[in-house]
Amino acid sequence: MKAVIFDMDGVLVDSEYTFLESKTALLKDAGYEKDVSYQYQFMGTTFEFMWSKMKEELGLPLSVGDYIEEMNQRREEMIERDGIKAIPHAVQVVQRLSEAGFKLAVASSSPKVEIERAMNALDIAKFFDILVSGEEVAHSKPAPDVFLRAAALLEINPKDCLVFEDTRNGSRAAEAAEMYCIGFENPEYPAQDLSAADEVIHDFQEVSIERVKQLT
Repeated sequence: MKAVIFDMDGVLVDSEYTFLESKTALLKDAGYEKDVSYQYQFMGTTFEFMWSKMKEELGLPLSVGDYIEEMNQRREEMIERDGIKAIPHAVQVVQRLSEAGFKLAVASSSPKVEIERAMNALDIAKFFDILVSGEEVAHSKPAPDVFLRAAALLEINPKDCLVFEDTRNGSRAAEAAEMYCIGFENPEYPAQDLSAADEVIHDFQEVSIERVKQLT
């Protein structure tokens, strides 16, 4: 392995709850009672994709842009309240991989401005060679576009890249990109289908830098 690519939400940043709670509450306020589990299918996808799909499925009356704006406002209130929180031990893994000489990238479905803000808030932007957003590619995860763009910008063969992902859509995207995928199953959230991952961890303390070097 020559490069390591991290998803952001749910892998580096403990932010999945802001999406799950804001969207569920927003739909409820609009008269659409949906259990939070309805949102699991959208984990790892872009804002545009998830709201376009919900608008189509539920017949939502407002524009996709209106729902994204309202979701972001609610999420901002949560972030203002809670701050930007790192997934336990993920920051230490990023630093150790950087010190070991790996090229590092973030490849997230979130907007670029959110990626930059989170990486700066956690003081780990300095470890990453590139930050790639789903805004920069044609197709959302589970398509491999965002991972392939990251590999291209790093000038690394996709097969020499390791991906850390926490969602079904993300792990399928890594598989489609022909990258080795370590799925992160966060015990704080309901289990995702990570069957597309090559292996699954439950804590970033399980990550051995020496073993990453040996992956093929």
